Amino acid sequence: MLLANRFFRICLGIIALLLIVYLTAKVSFLFQPLRMIFNILIVPFALAGFFYYLLRPVMRYLVERRMNRLVAILFIYLALGAILAAFSIIVWPTLLKQIDSFIAGAPGFIEDFRDQLMRLQNNRLFSIFVSNESGLTDRMSEYLNQAITSASEYVTNVIAVVTSFVIVVTTAPFILYYMLKQGEAIPTSVLHLVPRRYRKDGEEVLTDIDSALSGFIIGRMIITFLLGVMMYIGFMLIGLPFALLVTVISTILNIIPYIGPILGAIPCVIVAFTDSPSMVLWVLVVTIIAQQVEGNLLSPLIYGKRLEIHPLTTIILLLIAGEISGILGVILALPFYMVIKIIVVRVYQLFFAEKVEELVE
Repeated sequence: MLLANRFFRICLGIIALLLIVYLTAKVSFLFQPLRMIFNILIVPFALAGFFYYLLRPVMRYLVERRMNRLVAILFIYLALGAILAAFSIIVWPTLLKQIDSFIAGAPGFIEDFRDQLMRLQNNRLFSIFVSNESGLTDRMSEYLNQAITSASEYVTNVIAVVTSFVIVVTTAPFILYYMLKQGEAIPTSVLHLVPRRYRKDGEEVLTDIDSALSGFIIGRMIITFLLGVMMYIGFMLIGLPFALLVTVISTILNIIPYIGPILGAIPCVIVAFTDSPSMVLWVLVVTIIAQQVEGNLLSPLIYGKRLEIHPLTTIILLLIAGEISGILGVILALPFYMVIKIIVVRVYQLFFAEKVEELVE
């Protein structure tokens, strides 16, 4: 009888939850202003949060050396400005030149790709594994043409979006300033909203979230940067065209765990194929060596066992987040998942674990 009553209460709870979801969907227009505010604030706050975790170790180091917090923040901003100036002087002109050259030479790029496909199709060794289909070259060239066109349109749209929201994006440094200045006091402020008997658990949850986000962001950036450096050196040694451009694209894609290295290798292989099939082999060698060093040496050394997310879970999260929010969703999917997972696990342990065990018994 007792078990039946508990089952009945659980069913009522599920029905009530479904009813709330249904009614919320019916009055979704009431949440439109909140969604608009969220879309405006998510970019500057995400940027500020990213740089906060990236720069917090530097901030703590300077404060521990008895530097005033405001002076330390000013020093960090000056250092960031110097790094940005160095990038604009040393890297940006070469990168911009390669982008212009790539866009201007796109028709020739596609023609070179077609010629290499024709030669490869006429190769006897290749024909053993792939049927000698006359339309293969045209289809592959068309796919590449569509990919280049889509990429150009996407870059144009991104530039337009960034230009339209430049005022919003420029608020990130101000948000970052207050995070660096008062970031240590944020957990205490949040804990005041938690009932007194759960504050210890709340403090542990905030500590776990902080540790997870810090380890993920710092570790991912260090790994991605080192991987990009290794790939660029390798591409320069083998003489890959547009080495800096494809390295930047590949490095950005490598920010995404697990599937990022595969996505990042695709543009490198395509550019190499327009040069020669042998260049493709060299690019694959450089990419595989760099990724093996990253996977077997850098990741275990930097992450340890902190990133406890199954690869299949990661792929599912990235697919769903990409469909919902595009590139921003892909970037924020894993940090958001880690935060939600920590909160859900603790809530389950506090309120549901004993009840579930009683029901099972």
